[in-house]
Amino acid sequence: MSVPISDALSFFRLSCGRWRSQRTSHHLLHRRAEAGGSLIEVTEVEASDPRLQAIAELHGQDPAGLVGGCQVRWNGSMAWDKAGEAHQGESVFGLIPTDASGRAGLLLRDRGYAETAPVAGHFRMDERDGLLLTTAYETMSSLERFWFPNPNLRLRTSTVEGLSNTASFCMESRCLPIDGEKETNDSDDGATVVSEPPRRPLVSAFGW
Repeated sequence: MSVPISDALSFFRLSCGRWRSQRTSHHLLHRRAEAGGSLIEVTEVEASDPRLQAIAELHGQDPAGLVGGCQVRWNGSMAWDKAGEAHQGESVFGLIPTDASGRAGLLLRDRGYAETAPVAGHFRMDERDGLLLTTAYETMSSLERFWFPNPNLRLRTSTVEGLSNTASFCMESRCLPIDGEKETNDSDDGATVVSEPPRRPLVSAFGW
């Protein structure tokens, strides 16, 4: 079962907030699985935001087609990381629907995940209101599916083919305020910030 979602923009609005992600990646060449995880923060970006306008122009698209987008920040680690290696960064992306329902179209990023260069992908929502995202990079391609069993739990599967062939599963849980804790709006960009509850260190299996 998935949460009913009308269009892709609504899907990403539901994704806004802070999330703790647990990931298992299967490296097909090595025939081994690697655990990891991260803290992810997603904030909505309006279609009129200059960053989205610039991204659309960068990809040769008409900014008038934008309906909105998001900024994503992440910080995490994987079990096979070497000393000093970190998985952190941020990305801004915009949505340009290509159908009247807003359930299919282009997702334009200022940087990719599998590669850091700007990249354009295609999104499509399926009959179960999951979001499918396909992205072709210079040296590899990826296919991801995201869905919400409930509003505070997002699941994701992904496959990457090319120089590195991997299959991953992620379980992302929304970080909710603990009892007696209040949300504040003290961030520089005006996004809602929730004080983070105590957590265990990021180790082999934990909570992108």
